[in-house]
Amino acid sequence: MSLRVVFMGTPGFARGVLERLTTSTHQVVGVVTVADKPAGRGQKLSASAVKDFAVEQNLPLLQPTNLKDEAFTEALRSWNADVFVVVAFRMLPKSVWSMPKYGTFNLHASLLPQYRGAAPINWAIINQETKTGVTTFFIDDKIDTGAMILHRTTEIDERETFESLHDKLLAVGSELVVETLDGIFQGTIEPKVQLETETLREAPKLNKDNTKIDWTKNCTEVDALIRGLSPYPTAWTLFKEDDTTTTTKIFLATPKPELNSIPVGKIEVIGKELLVGCGSGALKIEELQLAGKKRVRAIDFINGLNRQKTQEFTS
Repeated sequence: MSLRVVFMGTPGFARGVLERLTTSTHQVVGVVTVADKPAGRGQKLSASAVKDFAVEQNLPLLQPTNLKDEAFTEALRSWNADVFVVVAFRMLPKSVWSMPKYGTFNLHASLLPQYRGAAPINWAIINQETKTGVTTFFIDDKIDTGAMILHRTTEIDERETFESLHDKLLAVGSELVVETLDGIFQGTIEPKVQLETETLREAPKLNKDNTKIDWTKNCTEVDALIRGLSPYPTAWTLFKEDDTTTTTKIFLATPKPELNSIPVGKIEVIGKELLVGCGSGALKIEELQLAGKKRVRAIDFINGLNRQKTQEFTS
């Protein structure tokens, strides 16, 4: 015996969980994801990672633009699911999350109640946490506040990037979703209310402002921002060469806390090293990309510099 599951999600993280679900004892009876969106220079319609997998596996699929639409809710009800599983999707109306017999649960990539919000993996690294994890919880009418079901803790390595931590949490989270379904089916789960006795850190949506590098911060903080946003959406800065300014992405760097001789934002080339001054210490840039150019190693960037001009990164 098993549960009839409807899966709701959008990005690659959600796809990975869906892939694991299809190999479990439970039955995925339908998938809900976002509508195709124009993307790229040609603005061709692009499908979500979850849709791509659902189509490959011939899973029943819905792509509603309005989650309160009657035709959508009727189609959803016709799948006769026992439970809905949500991973990186939109906020659901009560008419949807309250529909199945066993309710709707979400997999969140943090140890709730810490890091509620859209970007928990990124912010855990940016804030220099040493551990994070994944949590399953029942959805209620607020964001990421429902009763917790299960959680698993994961260590954050010293040089962790968003990409590496994403992959670690995906592996752990996929198994946790299956464990949660098993527990619901067997009647062994004991949901716990989220206690807010500690100071809570949020995980707000990433935007142009909170991904921009502030070179007045110390080199360890700047490095954490870069790692927490690498390779996507990527920390950025402005490269100024005389009177020309170019938006530049920084993918990888190494902090040099002992190096305090370089002014904030100023670029110095020492041997084959591209160094930038921070509020405290300096940063050795490893990989970067100027707007309109390819991603390059620092040595290739150095080779293209005109040493007769003044160069710096500005906040």
